[in-house]
Amino acid sequence: MSILTANRLDDGRVIYLGEDDRVVEAIAEARVLDEKTAEAALAYAAARPGIFVNPYLVETDGHRPSGRDRLKEAIRSAGPTVGNSLRRETA
Repeated sequence: MSILTANRLDDGRVIYLGEDDRVVEAIAEARVLDEKTAEAALAYAAARPGIFVNPYLVETDGHRPSGRDRLKEAIRSAGPTVGNSLRRETA
């Protein structure tokens, strides 16, 4: 199983492909893909460079990253590690 992740073009935030091909920011909302749908999802995201920057698939156990890049992906899913500089303002 895997999920599709990338960075969003306009603000650089980590994004995931959610249900119904929606862009979501939380790993818990990402669509879990099987081998067959993963390749189609990757092609979908790659065809939208105005949204998805460098999309790729991440091995997962449900919504938890697994495989060799699990630590990197766990850190990415938790948000920026540079303090408050990238926090969103709420109105």
